[in-house]
Amino acid sequence: MDYEVKAEALDASFDGAVLPPAPVAVARPALSRPEGVARGGNVFADSYLRRGIDSEIKSFNAVNAADGGFALPREIDAQIEVLLKAASPIRQIANVVRVSTAGYRKLVTANGTGSGWAAENGARPETSTPQFNEVIPNFGELYANPAATQAMLEDAAFDVEAWLASEIAAEFAKAEGAAFVNGNGTNKPKGFLTATLSANPDTSRAFGQLQYVASGAAGGFAANPQDKLVDLVQTLRAPYRQGAVWLMNAATVAAVRKFKTTDGAFIWQPGMVAGAAQTLLGYPVIESEDMPDIAANALSIAFGNFQHGYVIADRSETSVLRDPYSNKPFVHFYATRRVGGTIANSEAIKLLRFSLS
Repeated sequence: MDYEVKAEALDASFDGAVLPPAPVAVARPALSRPEGVARGGNVFADSYLRRGIDSEIKSFNAVNAADGGFALPREIDAQIEVLLKAASPIRQIANVVRVSTAGYRKLVTANGTGSGWAAENGARPETSTPQFNEVIPNFGELYANPAATQAMLEDAAFDVEAWLASEIAAEFAKAEGAAFVNGNGTNKPKGFLTATLSANPDTSRAFGQLQYVASGAAGGFAANPQDKLVDLVQTLRAPYRQGAVWLMNAATVAAVRKFKTTDGAFIWQPGMVAGAAQTLLGYPVIESEDMPDIAANALSIAFGNFQHGYVIADRSETSVLRDPYSNKPFVHFYATRRVGGTIANSEAIKLLRFSLS
């Protein structure tokens, strides 16, 4: 009871008292960011790539988080895809599919469905059934292991995302481009130049074999080289010529650009506007440095519709493992993805072989 009386008296003593003004908050630059606030709002780059904190990272499905793999966010994976397409020409022209297992199969039909004519009341006998061929891409795991010092990662001016994306993309594009063209299919995609070759036309060639046209000279072109290029175009059936392209390296392009018709006109046509593709006999030319130089028996020029002819199977998202321990003071970013590739339709790609026959 005594306490209540004293409290009432204390409250009364404040009545009419003038209180000092409240202090005005002064805006000061923060010495450090609050925990969990990322540079530029990107928690992944700030927490995981820079500092190794994985609380915000989702583990890659099918891989135990305690063992390593972590999935890159969609933003970084999208950057890698864009750079890959810019650097790997086969990705620009081939059929790229997303798969969830190494058991991916593609069916290709041959010969088509038979048909026939009949009178109004005539019998309709059974027609032939299409023949199915199974295509199985050869898979392999592609990896890159770039490194940065801890000081670089702690530098606010260092764009760790752009650096990581460009480093991984450059490594992956180089390895992919070589495998899609020349890969042997062992723990990597099978390149189209490693297929079995035949000079037979589509009607008499086994499925999976690529048709070639001989240049007429060992290690070079014979007289009137443009004629062989025309022959190569015409070996590809009309349905596949819609969307067909040339594929060769820069040295071969330099040789072909000098070819002229009998009246002195160049058969090579530059793009009419900036960014437009250069054409050869009316078809776009794609440069791939993984195509071989002109030499004896070399398959230096390919012509075909690669959307039908070659399939690339991306099995998984790009995953990255941050490793700050193995090579101090460097922090390694071990990135992997599983990629497969093989010839899908051997009628859709033709090759020019530099040989007599």
